Amino acid sequence: MSRRTKFKFRLYVAGDALNSVQALANLTALCRTHLPERHEIEVVYVFQEPGRALADGIFMTPTLVKLAPFPPRRIVGALSQTQPMLQALGLEAIAA
Repeated sequence: MSRRTKFKFRLYVAGDALNSVQALANLTALCRTHLPERHEIEVVYVFQEPGRALADGIFMTPTLVKLAPFPPRRIVGALSQTQPMLQALGLEAIAA
């Protein structure tokens, strides 16, 4: 994977719920540290767009979906453990 690869994430959150706020903060911090200027984060507020969340198969929040690069991956939770999150997203080689 190239160091120029652009990462696209979609984070489904439940408004200002504590886990959702933490997930966004943790994802933002991870991207700033490991993917500076190479990431895009879209936040979907499931209370405002419940049909979209259901159509996308999202039943719990917060849920992070890595859209690009392939393959897509999902993580549910506050994203607070950096190393397991890097591994789950396939980013451990970049972090090294």
